[in-house]
Order: sequence, then C-alpha cells, then structure tokens
Amino acid sequence: MNIDQPAGVMACPACIATPAAMSRAAKTVDAASVEYQFSLPTVHCAACIQTIETQLSNLDYVDDVRVNLTRKRATVHARPQTPEQDIISAISALGYEAVPLDSATLSAGETDRAARDLAMRLGVAGFAMMNVMLLSVAVWSGASDATRDLFHWLSALITLPTVLFSARPFYTSAWRVIRVGRLNMDVPITLAILLASGMSLFETISHGDHAYFDAALSLTFFLLAGRYLDQKMRSVARSAATELAAMEVPTALRMNGTDMETVAIQDVVVGDVLMVQAGGKVPVDGRIISGVTDMDRSFLTGESDPVSVGINSDVNAGEINLSAPVQIQATAVGEDTLLHSLADLVSVAESAKSRYNSLADRAARIYAPAVHLLAIAAFVLWMWLTAGDVRVAMNIAVAVLIITCPCALGLAVPAVSTVASGRLFKSGILVKHATALERLAEIDAVVLDKTGTLTFGLPELVTQLSDDDLAVAAGIARQSAHPRSKAIVQAASARGVSAATVAEITEEPGMGLEGRHNGETVRLGRAVWAGCVSSTMTVLQIGTNVHSLEFRDSLRDGAADLIDAFKTRGIPVSLLSGDVKMAVDQVADELGIDNKFHEMLPQDKIEFLNQCTQSGQKVLMIGDGLNDVGALSVAHVSIAPASALEATRVAADMVLVSPDLRNVFSAIGTARSARSRILENFSVAAVYNMIAVPIAFAGFATPLAAAIAMSTSSIIVSLNALRTR
Repeated sequence: MNIDQPAGVMACPACIATPAAMSRAAKTVDAASVEYQFSLPTVHCAACIQTIETQLSNLDYVDDVRVNLTRKRATVHARPQTPEQDIISAISALGYEAVPLDSATLSAGETDRAARDLAMRLGVAGFAMMNVMLLSVAVWSGASDATRDLFHWLSALITLPTVLFSARPFYTSAWRVIRVGRLNMDVPITLAILLASGMSLFETISHGDHAYFDAALSLTFFLLAGRYLDQKMRSVARSAATELAAMEVPTALRMNGTDMETVAIQDVVVGDVLMVQAGGKVPVDGRIISGVTDMDRSFLTGESDPVSVGINSDVNAGEINLSAPVQIQATAVGEDTLLHSLADLVSVAESAKSRYNSLADRAARIYAPAVHLLAIAAFVLWMWLTAGDVRVAMNIAVAVLIITCPCALGLAVPAVSTVASGRLFKSGILVKHATALERLAEIDAVVLDKTGTLTFGLPELVTQLSDDDLAVAAGIARQSAHPRSKAIVQAASARGVSAATVAEITEEPGMGLEGRHNGETVRLGRAVWAGCVSSTMTVLQIGTNVHSLEFRDSLRDGAADLIDAFKTRGIPVSLLSGDVKMAVDQVADELGIDNKFHEMLPQDKIEFLNQCTQSGQKVLMIGDGLNDVGALSVAHVSIAPASALEATRVAADMVLVSPDLRNVFSAIGTARSARSRILENFSVAAVYNMIAVPIAFAGFATPLAAAIAMSTSSIIVSLNALRTR
C-alpha cells in the first residue's frame, strides 16, 4: 500500500505502474538538488497525482516528484538555482493551485508514532492475557501442589515482562505527576498493576493457593484499549500556527540596482526593494513603489475578487500578484509581518483551547485521591483486625485498588467518542480533536463565514446577454484567470455558445482586458475604465455598447435549512465576512440572518469571537479561508469544509467532508447524544463502585474477583457507548 494514500484505499496495478513512477525510476536525485515543498489544495484523486508527477518529471530541471494525496502536498527535488516560481507555474499550467511551503516548519504533521506504540503494547497485553487465562483454568479446575505452582510460575514468566513493557505509558505518566506532588488517573492504575503482580509473585514463591496474574493483565489490557482509543482521537490534531508559518515564502527577488538577486527571506530587511513577478506571492509586508496590478487577498478577506493596487498601495505577505510585475519596498519583515502576527494569534488561541478540561479530567481530580485513601484505609483496618497479618491486609488493599481502578472511567469517554466519530464520519464529518464532541454539545451561538462556507465561493454570471455578445465576452474572457472571467467562459459553455475571435488582446493592470472584434474595441473590466457609472463592478464594452455584468455566488446545499434549524432551536447566528456590504447583505437577506458584518479582517473576526467568549457564549465557528484561521482557533469549537485550505482545516476541530451543510446540525445532535452517553457511563462507574467497594473493603472479594468485576463494568460501559450509533 502506498503510504501517501488514505488508509483503507488499495492502490490499483495501473496506479502502481504509472508513467510518473517509471519516469522517477529513470531519473536519479542529484545530491546537490534543492527540495521544495508545495501545498496542493485542489488535488483530490489518483489521477491528479499521476498528472502532476508525470508532467513535472518530464521537466529537465526536476529530478524527483512525490505527491502526498492525504496531506495534499508535493515534494519536488529540482536542480540548483531553479526558480521556485518556475515549478509553481508548471503546476498551475496543469490546472492545479500550488502554494510554496517551508519544509523546515512542517514537523507537526509527522506520522503518529504514539498510536502505533500503544497498539503494539495493547497487542502484547492481549496475547499474554489470553495465555495466562488458559493457564488459570487449570488452577480454577482444582490443580494443586506442584502442578498449581508450575502453572503459577508459567503465568509469572508471561505476566511480569508483559506488565513491565505494556503498562509503561501508565508508569511514565504516574511518575511525571508524582515528581511534582500531584495525582492523576494513572497513579492508582500503576499501583493496582504493580501490587497485583507483586502479590501474585509473593503467593507463587510462598506456594499460595491463589495468584492474580490474570487480573494484572486484564487491567493492563482494558486500560490500554481506552488509552489507544483516546490517542486515535488526538492523532489527527496538528498546529494551525505551524501551518500558517509554513506559508511564508522561503525566498525573495531583491533589486540590486537594475539587477535582481534571489535571497533567503530571512536576509530581507526593512527598506529593501523587492520585485514581485506576476503570479508570485508577496514575501513581506511592503508598499508598492512601481507598477500597477491586481492582488489576490483571499487569504486575508476570504473573497475571490482581486483588488486593484498601484503606487503607494500597501501589500501584505501572502498576497498573490495576479496581473503585472511590481516593485515593493519592505516595511515589515519576519515576525513583524501580518501573516506571522496572525500565526502568533492562532498559537495563543490553540494554547487556550488545549487547556479545556474534559469530563474525564474533571472526574479524575476527585476520583484519584479517593481511590488511594480507600486502599490505604483498607490496609490499615485489616492490619488492625488481623493483628498485623500483612498478607491478608495487602490482599484486601490490592482488591480494593483493582475493584476501584478507573478502567470503566478510562473507557467512558474514548469509547463513546470513537462510536460518535464513526457515526459522524458516515455523515461526512471528520472529528479531529479529542474534546471536540464535548465542546460541540455545549454551543449556544453560531458564527459563519460567507464565501466558501455558506456559498461556493465561485461567481456565476446572472446577466442575460445575447448569444453574440456572450460569444464576444467569452472570447476576451478566456485570456484571463480572473474568477469573473472564468464565470463568463463557463456561462457561454453552459449555453452552448462558442467563443468569438477577439484579436490584439492586451491587459491593463488593475482595470481589465482590451481587444478588437470586427473592427470594434472590446473591453472587459471595471466600470470606471469603460467611462461609465455603474452599480456593478464589471462591464462589457463592445464598440459603443456597454453591458453591466452582475455576478452572484450560489448557496451551498442545505445552507438555508441549517440557518432555519438554528433559529428554530433559539441559537443566535452571526455572519462575518470580508466581502463588501452589498454582497454580504444579499446572502444574509436570502438566509434571514440579521446579525451580519462586512469587510471583516482576521483580527476583526478574532475580536468578535473574544467578545462572545467574554460574554459567556460558547460559539461554534464555521469558516474556510486563511482569514478564518484565527477565529476558528479562538472559537469554543470549530468546523471547516473539506474545500478549505490546509491551514484552515488544521485549525478546525472538525472537517465537513460532505457538501451538505445540514450535516452540521445533525453533528450537534450526535455530540449531545454522546455527552449523555458519557455522563451515563460515569453513572455506571459510580454505581459499580458504590456496590463493589464495600464488598472489597469488607474482605469478601479476592483480587481475582475484583478483576472480574472491573472487567464487567468495562464491558457495560463499552456496550452503552454503542447506543450512540
């Protein structure tokens, strides 16, 4: 199986023997080659991988290409001195968006070794437990004397190395908190395992009738199962701040008189004059000193419409130059750029969210000290009642520790979370954070982004042009990568209108396109450029005829139903958008959202969420753009569509894979059901302890009986978790 493929997806023979693979086999990576990392947010299948790898491998300056579909990343090894922009242009020519990443800052997404380690220890504990239970059957059946001792020694040989190896995560965690004078759930777990094993070894050496090696292994196995389920929930969580920092470009073109030189981004200082080529990304914050162009500021505003900029216009790191080369003078570099400050905001927000205390954590604060006090009390009481018989007192104390061991409590949350996550996965929602379900169940307000979240983020032409005019419009629009130009070409194609031939096409940076058709001047661009006053942003001028072009962004499936469901349940909804007032009002009015805000910058959204938090609201934030990353991190819980940029998906607690927004509301129902199951499991654990602890305390339960009771409570908790389905 290709490790770059999603789990469970087998590679077909045709995919294995791709031309790209054969091309890579024919090429060798030069030891001096330079490694480039790119985010590929629009790749989605094996065909995308084959196209990119095949075409890039055919380039003379490329030594090797690897595309990771799961993480939507490409690693390209190219010859030294190869401009990064050449690779980006080659990928863009294939129809895919490429965003350069700094591979030195991408350590957060490495393979989850912790889950694999727990799975290995769980497997060892399970195998050992089954074998020791088989040996115990003979003892339970009446084996005595030498035969009984032999089985006890065999059990010891299996159990002692197993508990030392498999239960190591509990020992490590317990020692970490004991060193600082604190307690957690792993302290009673560690004591129960070690004391059960130690007492069993003592009984074996003393030729005793009973040993409890199977109890020690059962404890280890069930608790490792809970820990593994919990780790799997955490394994997909990564740092959005790291992803944002990785979006900083590693190099810049610095002007040296009339010449240009490629320099590392850390060598750029305030005052340097940099060249930003068409299609390139602005490397630092600065001010334009030469040139006019259009800038894609979608990472800041979330809107696809470019902004016209010229001399003295301010630009920020991360913006994409669309039209023409410009020179900028650096005004902020490194940690002082807006992009980096946004990463810092996100980092602070993530840190705050990580301090959320789950239900299990809150229960552990009370439970762990109580367990130790009970075990100590049992030991002291029975030492007094038996006139100092350490063997009896220790057996009862161990039975109390085992029977109160927080196995059911340890399974209560991860078992429910895993079942609920599976249910959500089937409905198209991926849960990434361990406490996301608990937080989702608590929400009492919702904040939504507009473009790409409630809408598709793709403009559609709504103005009805004649076939002839639409043909001319498509003829000139197909020469532009502007989203509105693409919408015109798509409208013509949908109607079956062939694009007319428009000659002598030139681009006026920041204004639009101009050409000639049948001897007449054709212009497609801003209304002011065509010399007319229009309420719309774009016009088509053919000779003396001017057509105002109106565009709209279509609502996503289920958007109206989602808003209605929130309003019906009395959950207030707010719309925060970086778009202009007219566009925001149009969507808000269509969906019936009264609390709406336009032209919101990332800091504005973060401030709005902070105000909600300070007022006591627990907000669900749904957004898809880089301008939403900070707000997603600040919110009580957050969701991003699968179409969102990678840094945005990383910041979110959940990812909406399904295109239907109605699934968001069903996710809230599932989360609340899961919370109820968790509280029920805590109740089961509490009732179990109320019945079992007095029995063990009174000396009526051996460590073996305690282990059986503990296992039974764990099974009940697991079965109750299945009700979440």
